Amino acid sequence: MNRNLFDLSGKNALVTGSTRGLGAALATALAEHGARVVINGTNGDSVRRRVQEFVSREHLAVGCPFDVTREEAVQAGVAEIRRQVGSIDILVNNAGVQRRGPLHEIRREDWDAVLQLNLTAAWLTAKHVVPEMIGRRQGKIINICSLMSFGGRPSTGPYAAAKGGLAMLTKAMTVDWAQYNIQINGIAPGYFITDMTRSLAEDPEFDSWVKMRTPAKRWGKPEELAGLAVFFASAASDFVTGQVVCVDGGWMANL
Repeated sequence: MNRNLFDLSGKNALVTGSTRGLGAALATALAEHGARVVINGTNGDSVRRRVQEFVSREHLAVGCPFDVTREEAVQAGVAEIRRQVGSIDILVNNAGVQRRGPLHEIRREDWDAVLQLNLTAAWLTAKHVVPEMIGRRQGKIINICSLMSFGGRPSTGPYAAAKGGLAMLTKAMTVDWAQYNIQINGIAPGYFITDMTRSLAEDPEFDSWVKMRTPAKRWGKPEELAGLAVFFASAASDFVTGQVVCVDGGWMANL
């Protein structure tokens, strides 16, 4: 039996939207298991600061800022990553945004922004990363979905539509690319405390609702996504593909 199933040494991992929040935690998990991580975001200063932090902890990291919603920027960014470190072995589509409001009041520009970053960007980035994976007949793609891939809440219509689409995109990618020994899976986090959700966690009513609804009776911590992320990125999951797994403290089990 291979006792190094979870070793990512020698692998290059691009994690989109990895300057903070869940993206930074996912990049940390991969780096701690030996991968060289490519930190991505739209703010060059934030990317550089995060890379410096990783390097100070003796992780392998480089930065490549680009806008994953613009195809020409994605194409140029992927080419730059290959110039800096070589092939991209692992792609984590994490970048996302939330804009709230009733569906009958949401502005078209907000709808478009949420769909573009949470859904279309995952396809665009994979589109430009996967040809080389196909050529090597090896690769891992991890799409960061959500509990809202499976259901909605008031004021989150665009986000639910995008994350529902991302879960189905995960399956569509699998149908197209599994034949090339590329595994594509999704992680659907429950309620985790991040920069995007901190205001919700600080709202006593919402905090109480989350804890009541979650069998574990608490919010998730970003580092608790590490195990599943490493599994999906590693040889341990070489025959696991097309799955979307919830990391939710039991939320989806609770009627």
